[in-house]
Amino acid sequence: MTDTTATGTSTLSPAELAPYIQHTKIETGITRDQMIAHTREAIEHGFNAAMVPASWVREVAAELAGTGVELATALDFPTVGVMTSAGKAAEAEAIAKQGATQLDIGVQVGWLKSGMYDAFRDDIAGVVKASGIPVKVMLELPLLTDSEKETAVELAMEAGAAFLKNASSGQIETANPDSIRYLVERARDGVKVKASGSIKSYRQALSLIDAGAVLLGTSAGMSIISDTGDENTTSY
Repeated sequence: MTDTTATGTSTLSPAELAPYIQHTKIETGITRDQMIAHTREAIEHGFNAAMVPASWVREVAAELAGTGVELATALDFPTVGVMTSAGKAAEAEAIAKQGATQLDIGVQVGWLKSGMYDAFRDDIAGVVKASGIPVKVMLELPLLTDSEKETAVELAMEAGAAFLKNASSGQIETANPDSIRYLVERARDGVKVKASGSIKSYRQALSLIDAGAVLLGTSAGMSIISDTGDENTTSY
């Protein structure tokens, strides 16, 4: 497993960012050949993880076996907060058994805003317990008031989150140093921060690591590590 402790990051070259990047491919209609090619890119370039849809976990796990590259997937995503807690926990358990080593999960923003704090926390805790693997919680910070942000962070950590994540995608927030620092400043010992949302360029990626993120979720990993990022391209 890659050591993703962010120290001395301002001197990292584009290629040296690879161990921080969760190489993401989540669009509709992915073929098996495309998924295997994506996975092999993660291996070849030393990305932290291949982030893939849950439906491809079994195939990707076989390809990643023995490589040291993590296998990450997401639940209750891309439309966040629509799964039942029982369904989310059951799927988490199933895909962990198939070989996933990390999970990114959506949260019940509506429950939080309704003051249903126990239910919000227990929804996350159910996945943590059922999966037995590190869980990254997508907090959707721009959708929350200042008070709700504080509550969401605390409840996610109480539930056993291994990582706090600013947002699920660029549709919610373009990852930025301010959001990352906000989470880093509140993370308890052992809890880390992942940045996500329209991370497209080397300079943007570096700024997020400098702010304290130890993982970056992006579909633009190849252009980032070659410093050919286009600010106008779509990335997750």
